[in-house]
Amino acid sequence: QVQLVESGGGLVQAGGSLRLSCAASGGTFSTNVLGWFRQAPGKEREFVAAIRWSGGSTLYADSVKGRATISRDNAENTVYLQMNTLKPEDTAVYYCAATPRYNPITSSGAYYHYWGQGTQVTVSS
Repeated sequence: QVQLVESGGGLVQAGGSLRLSCAASGGTFSTNVLGWFRQAPGKEREFVAAIRWSGGSTLYADSVKGRATISRDNAENTVYLQMNTLKPEDTAVYYCAATPRYNPITSSGAYYHYWGQGTQVTVSS
């Protein structure tokens, strides 16, 4: 069973930066894509970014394109999300998620079968 543990959230001022980490364990060979999603209070969950373990191709939501960089360390089974120029609207719980092995890179949460518990990011104005 794949386990995902997020870390790196916190309180930051608008314009600041954060790096979120997602440590994967328990059979990561059975996954293909690691993604980040977020959910703000009263809003639906939304896709942020995704990366393939193999090859490293990436996908970003328009709302974070140019401000976010997703990367992975295959040796450490860890995926990172660097967020810069943070805005108050970036405030949300950020979740790490993984797809099964043969799923393509996608922004659709329905394809992600494994989810972490989330880490809170709060951006103050």
